[in-house]
Amino acid sequence: MANLGFVGLGVMGGQMVARLIEKGHTITGYNRTRAKAEWLIEKGMKWAESPRAVCEAADVILTMVTNSAALAAITDGSDGVLAAIGKDKILVDMSTVSPEMSRAVAAKVRERGGDMLDAPVSGSVVTLQQGKLAVMVGGRRATFDKVKPLLEDIGPKVTHVGDNGLALSMKIATNLSLAVQMLAFSEGVLLAEKSGIAREVAVDVLTHSAISSPMVQYRGPFVLQMPDEAWFDVNMMQKDMLLALEMGRKLDVPLPTTAVTNEFLTAARGMGLAKQDFAVMFDVLAKLSGVAR
Repeated sequence: MANLGFVGLGVMGGQMVARLIEKGHTITGYNRTRAKAEWLIEKGMKWAESPRAVCEAADVILTMVTNSAALAAITDGSDGVLAAIGKDKILVDMSTVSPEMSRAVAAKVRERGGDMLDAPVSGSVVTLQQGKLAVMVGGRRATFDKVKPLLEDIGPKVTHVGDNGLALSMKIATNLSLAVQMLAFSEGVLLAEKSGIAREVAVDVLTHSAISSPMVQYRGPFVLQMPDEAWFDVNMMQKDMLLALEMGRKLDVPLPTTAVTNEFLTAARGMGLAKQDFAVMFDVLAKLSGVAR
């Protein structure tokens, strides 16, 4: 059992806290919008009024926010996590941000006597709830060994991939494939549908075929019915695609399918679909194909 803090209680962060509470850990949490955390408070989570207060109350502080700007917002300033970081405290950031940003925050944490790991995850709400989430971790091995049992309470596959920032590089390399696969899946569905095959049949065949990754199995049916709340919206996915394209530019790795898929995410935003799950790329392609949703 551990004394944990958690900042960022959105869809994924909230579900992580619920799992950690079920495992018997003490959790002190903060979210910019308290209303989203009420269900966790009812489960026993202690509420804190700021990221700093979370850090003051906990030995290990986990964070899960939307982007690099959000990470800066919860770490910097008089109410930020860094204001309360000290000796023996560990910050575990599970957000997907730029590797450079993460390494910069880690340096500030160490200046104050603490340590930091980047620990982004691979999976969705469904894989998290099923206990199948994978966690990639970057940072010092000794610190990783200390927190590995805690991360295993979130997901069973916890892998140390190297120094600070490298888990984020791995996550970005993973996420680009999710969007590319979803666009290719949409192409297949629409090609089958315009040939005269019912969309439901095409989805059933493809999600049980050789091309069916775990992501295609759980997100493929979204082309039939989008979820009421996005699991991972267009803006979030495009943020990761842009991180991938920037990495590719710096490392001289051409990313042609990533570039094309990114344009479909831009088109989705242009159609007012930015808050929909990124599977809504199907709707963009369907419109270009003359097919009604």
